[in-house]
Amino acid sequence: MSEPHLLIVPILKEVGFSGVANLRHLKVDHALVTILVESWKPETHSSRCPTRECTITLEDVALQLGLRVDGLLVIGPTLYDWEDMCFTHLRIVPVKGESLISFVIKLKWLRENMLELPEEPSQEELHAHCRAYILGLIGGVLMPDKTDNKVHLMYLSLLIYLRRTRQYSWGSSCLAMLYREMCRAIDVTSKTMGGCASLLQSWAWHRMPYIAPISKVPPTFPLFCKWSGGRVLNFQSVPHNDVVGYRSRFDHIHAD
Repeated sequence: MSEPHLLIVPILKEVGFSGVANLRHLKVDHALVTILVESWKPETHSSRCPTRECTITLEDVALQLGLRVDGLLVIGPTLYDWEDMCFTHLRIVPVKGESLISFVIKLKWLRENMLELPEEPSQEELHAHCRAYILGLIGGVLMPDKTDNKVHLMYLSLLIYLRRTRQYSWGSSCLAMLYREMCRAIDVTSKTMGGCASLLQSWAWHRMPYIAPISKVPPTFPLFCKWSGGRVLNFQSVPHNDVVGYRSRFDHIHAD
C-alpha cells in the first residue's frame, strides 16, 4: 500500500490502524522467517531453541503492532452481494471473474481503483476511501494469504461502521492466522507462507537481540517502528538474508 491520504490519517488513528499503516515499511528478511519456521512446533505453537521454547503472545502483538487483542471476534457473514457491498461502502465496483473472484478481491485492482478524494470530500467519501485503504492493509500486511495478492471481502462487513471497527480484536486474529500459516509452512512441499511475517520478524529481533541489527532509534510504540520507516540498520555483526548464519546463531544459543 502507498502512503495514506492525509485526510484519512486521523480516521486511521481513531480506528486503531495508524500503526499498521506504517508496518508496510518494514522489509522482511525471508531467511529469518525460514529459520523460525524450521524450529516451529505445531503441537505447542512455539519455536524450539537449544535451551527452551518461545512463542509470540497476545502481549507481543499489542506491543509490536499497537493492535487491540481483546474485544469483538473478527468474524463475519459471507452471504452478501459483494458487488453491491463494494459499490455502497467503497464507491467502486469490481468485475466478477477478474478483480472479484468468489469472496475475494485482488489487491492490485483495489489499489489502482480506490476512490480518489477531492479537495473537500464529504464524510461518506472519506469513509469509503478509508475502508478501501484498511482493506488493503488487512490483505497486504496484517493478514495476507499465501498468494499475497488478494483479500477476503468478509472484512469489509466489519468496516462498515468505522467507530465499531476499533472494537474488534484485530491483534488476536492476526496472531491466530500467523500460527496457522506457520503450521502449514512446516510441510516440506510448502513454498510460501501467509500471515504477518513482519510481526514474526520484529518479535524475533526484539526478543532475541543476538540476531537483531543495531538501530539508532530508541524503543518506541509500536515496537516495530524501531526497525521500519527507512531506518538505517547496522547488520555488521549479525546475519542478514543468511539462512546458514541464522541457523548457526540459533544452534549456539546459551541459557543465559
